[in-house]
Amino acid sequence: VQLQASGGGLVQAGCSLRLSCAASGRTFNLYRMGWFRQAPGKEREFVGFISGSGDRTFYADSVKGRFTISRDNAKNTVYLQMNSLSPDDTAVYYCAADRTPYGATPISYDYWGQGTLVTVSS
Repeated sequence: VQLQASGGGLVQAGCSLRLSCAASGRTFNLYRMGWFRQAPGKEREFVGFISGSGDRTFYADSVKGRFTISRDNAKNTVYLQMNSLSPDDTAVYYCAADRTPYGATPISYDYWGQGTLVTVSS
């Protein structure tokens, strides 16, 4: 599986941004898709994931209620809708894929996109 994340950019605090992650392959619906982020000088942090069918999501406490993950299996794409952004959300955001049903750590994902930078100004 090859992943391509896009949609990052510079936004002001309080604004919204939607990231996309396009995947290759015909079995996209079999993969749990996760989002992670990494701020400068910090470890990669789990943001959330969505099940292969899209019926189950799980979020980190730091983004719960502000971020929403969705997917369109017909388009082989997963989305990360980010609302009420704050400077603390500034990071490179990565999408990741794995065939197992659950995973909230980087090691539980086999495939990674290249990352897209989100910068939130105050």
